[in-house]
Amino acid sequence: MNTRNAARLRRGVSPDVYATITEAEHAVLEGLVSILELRASDRQQREMREDYLSHIDFPVAARVLEVGCGPGPVARALASWPGVGDVVGLDPSPVFLEKGRELAHHLPNLTFVEGDGRALPFEDGSFDVVVFHTTLCHVPGVEEALGEAFRVLRPGGVMSAFDGDYATATCACGDYDPLQTCVEACLDALVHDRWLVRRLPALVNAAGFDLLRFRSYSYVEAPSSEGYMLALVDRGADLLVSSGRLAEGGADGLKAEARRRSDAGEFFGHIAYAGLLGREPG
Repeated sequence: MNTRNAARLRRGVSPDVYATITEAEHAVLEGLVSILELRASDRQQREMREDYLSHIDFPVAARVLEVGCGPGPVARALASWPGVGDVVGLDPSPVFLEKGRELAHHLPNLTFVEGDGRALPFEDGSFDVVVFHTTLCHVPGVEEALGEAFRVLRPGGVMSAFDGDYATATCACGDYDPLQTCVEACLDALVHDRWLVRRLPALVNAAGFDLLRFRSYSYVEAPSSEGYMLALVDRGADLLVSSGRLAEGGADGLKAEARRRSDAGEFFGHIAYAGLLGREPG
């Protein structure tokens, strides 16, 4: 067992659910679908996504792979992107893929494939572009996933990665803020490596890519009754109860406090993100 998972278990929480997604209960997966679709529809999240995708030089009729597509919000955006021909969304979860196919029924150039990003079921040089959207932070063995991306790209192909610098995630408005405990519980359960972004340029270079671009983004949630960060507080509060770190009923108080702040214009939520472009030589 690696040190990150051992530390989680000492705190009474399970390893990143995304890292073991095929073992997750159906109800958990349905909840994750809701969170992923909520995040994708958020205006700031959409603006960040459109900005980093705009820096990819898609060749005409590009064949694009999104690794770890979940229910497919980014794959759907790619399928409608100028210059893109066919898009393949890959994920290990049959439940995510079923939902992805349902939501993308109107997009004939988008298909979904079940598989592991560390052992891609594609031939060498099959794609022009490979995209990892908030995927690599969940992958034990990031080097394998980057190596597989390198393998399936044609010479000169582009790999784009966008991920959260989750060590910066906060809802705190002061020291010992109880809402920050919710955020920490959520990160324990949903992120395998919250520090990954800080090592990503070196990992990309080690995989053989030429680093083309690396820039930061900032997500700040203004007061909102239906925001992404509020959803993280809710899930974190429930996780505190289910792991035995908070008494039954305690989650309701934390959720109520988050919404009180939101209604009063006092809620604050922030995560830094980073977008990276790498090119395969040739």
